[in-house]
Amino acid sequence: MKLSRKMLAGALAMVLGVSLVAGCGGSKEAPKEAPKAQTELSGTVTASGSTALLPFLKPAQEEFQKKNAKVTVNIAGGGSFTGQNQVAAGSVNIGNSDVPLQDSLKDKGLVETKLVGIPFVFITNTDVAVETLTQQQYVDIFTGKVTNWKEVGGKDQKITLIHRAKSSGSRGAIAEIVLKGAAFTDNAVIQDSNGAVRAAIASTPGAIGYVDAAYADQSVKTLAYNGVKYSINDVVSGKYPVFTYGRMYTKGEPTGAIKAFIDYATSKEFQEAYAEKNGFVPITKMK
Repeated sequence: MKLSRKMLAGALAMVLGVSLVAGCGGSKEAPKEAPKAQTELSGTVTASGSTALLPFLKPAQEEFQKKNAKVTVNIAGGGSFTGQNQVAAGSVNIGNSDVPLQDSLKDKGLVETKLVGIPFVFITNTDVAVETLTQQQYVDIFTGKVTNWKEVGGKDQKITLIHRAKSSGSRGAIAEIVLKGAAFTDNAVIQDSNGAVRAAIASTPGAIGYVDAAYADQSVKTLAYNGVKYSINDVVSGKYPVFTYGRMYTKGEPTGAIKAFIDYATSKEFQEAYAEKNGFVPITKMK
């Protein structure tokens, strides 16, 4: 049977229609979703507290801000107890401290992250003719029992004690590690930072005090402790016992930019690059 041109055209249209429908059906792959972009960190992180930790935290601040252009990190000193109190009150995001948490704040929901090992050294004016003292001799000087260098093997010279205020974590650490409960004498010159203590000792004949090891330089003399001169290796081995931990306290578990900054400061990358050269012991080496 011959098909008219009209019938042929209709049949062809039907075939083409079926093909088009099949081509648009479920066998076609669904379009792939574009990968979700990571949320870029932004905001401001505020921290205060230990001046002993500033030489370590300043490069952390600078490097972190380079990696996270939309985050501003502000770090201030003020002393370890100030840092603890301010983070507990919500005045800052992070309280930096070189002493454990005060008993009065243990119910405030603060979370501790150990940051770094902090060694302390005893320093004197360069005119002091003594190289080492025993623990008991340090106790006798800092409690006011010994007031002249000749009593501990030096020349006939008055001892001037220069150290930190009661709000200082450095003072708290020395009180715990060295004085072991004995009270500091009130006959002392008080300074508000490690740098100020060093400067005052450098310019005061017969002066003695303590600073974070990162602050000791050629302007002062560094004494040994029980005959052991400070070194990072001797801190790690336990031969040099005058050290504590640097800690970062947050109110609750840190999140967002705050957590990212803490993670960066405690990372192997940053610790290995900056801890030892700034006079600290990487947290990864502390036992």
